[in-house]
Amino acid sequence: MKFSKLGAAGALLVVLSACSSAPPPSQPQQAASSAVAAPPSPAAPSTGAADSDGEVMTSDNVRLVANMPREAPLDGGMNWNSDLAFQGDYAYVGNFGGFTVYDISDPTKPKTVSKVACESQQNDVSVHGNLLFLSVDEPRSDETCASKPGSRGATESSTPWEGIRIFDITDKAAPKYVSSVATDCGSHTHTMVPGKDPDTLYIYVSSPGPEPDSKTCPAPHELIQIVEVPVKDPKQAKIVASPDIFPDGQGADSFMAGCHDITAYPEKNLAAAACFGDGVLLDITDRVKPKVLQQVKDKENFQIWHSATFNNDATKVVFGDELGGGGMPTCDAKTPVTKGANAVYDIVDGKLERRGYFKMPREQTAKENCVAHNGSLIPVKGKDIMVQAWYQGGVSIWDFTDSNAPREIGYFERGPERGEPMIAGSWSAYYYNGYIYSSDILRGLDVIEINDPLTDPAKSVKMTDFNVQTQKSF
Repeated sequence: MKFSKLGAAGALLVVLSACSSAPPPSQPQQAASSAVAAPPSPAAPSTGAADSDGEVMTSDNVRLVANMPREAPLDGGMNWNSDLAFQGDYAYVGNFGGFTVYDISDPTKPKTVSKVACESQQNDVSVHGNLLFLSVDEPRSDETCASKPGSRGATESSTPWEGIRIFDITDKAAPKYVSSVATDCGSHTHTMVPGKDPDTLYIYVSSPGPEPDSKTCPAPHELIQIVEVPVKDPKQAKIVASPDIFPDGQGADSFMAGCHDITAYPEKNLAAAACFGDGVLLDITDRVKPKVLQQVKDKENFQIWHSATFNNDATKVVFGDELGGGGMPTCDAKTPVTKGANAVYDIVDGKLERRGYFKMPREQTAKENCVAHNGSLIPVKGKDIMVQAWYQGGVSIWDFTDSNAPREIGYFERGPERGEPMIAGSWSAYYYNGYIYSSDILRGLDVIEINDPLTDPAKSVKMTDFNVQTQKSF
């Protein structure tokens, strides 16, 4: 969900080491300027990292092998870690202050390669070839990394910007800002969908809206936006379609209009969209004209349809409900196990049929924000197993092979953060080449290992890249 980032300062796109920083420029950075290179950070990973109370809890089959704390300049109070992407021996970690590139060639000893300061809400990240994309879901004074927080109700003399930023990551130690594409209501999340032509990439942009009297988020907003990116000339990226995937409307009972998250399975020509009050199954055979196959609701149990995950053979979809928007303690005894949880849907004759629910089973305190959040499949052939983030509920590994009776098989979590209730914990937890990587909002990047007969076969599956919203078969 979207969180207000009050008092945030504009940031210069600059790659920094852990022990040095660059002064602000005398002139605003231009859109085509390059990042400033710096040597890799000398910061070393810690093992067995814990919260301020020294408490780490895991199941017997799970262990924490490394932790990389957030580093300056991406370690401020509101510089939260967000989403993750992977490519070869590198992990890319989004942060409300920019993003970090890690070398994970040895997952037990990650190394910081570069940090890019480019402030905005979300900064959900994906990678394709030599390109990296960031979602910007707040108005900025302009599209560059030197921008200041803006306003959707800007004056006639100012035009706020929000949308997608594009970077060149050919040199992992010195990413370069390339271009941007403005989108209505910004980009809360985005999904890459390769075109039939390998030189063309499509990005499905999801965002909530509309907002009254807004220049960047006008009504109506029952749509997604599709950006076409010529991969050899990304500066020419542009919106090519804005399909309304709700011809009958989302209805007054929806939390808000638009979609939160879309997961595409290009090999199957399918996508599953989590659209606040609805789950939608899409045919994406024509990449710029997605066709609605089915729209489903769960008024009794779901408040915010947040995310979607197909199983490997695309016969199931897991939809998650982010009850309370990520800031509430919904993993307590007062909240039913079907709320703030996952619902498993089987796809039968092309239609979604709801089966069982799964919720992380350990009760959390009233000071711990906890609800279903971002996760991915663990690649075990013949089984349907996921790893998933639950904010301060930690990381849960669960098996939904039996759609009617999903069950947890492992977990990792820290104790509650000290002080008043706050946003903290695991934002995203994904499995990549033998390890689980968790982007912890305040604690940094966790590397976690599970050793279990059910999941051990996944260690033999090697991926060349991984963007969780663009599923590939294994």
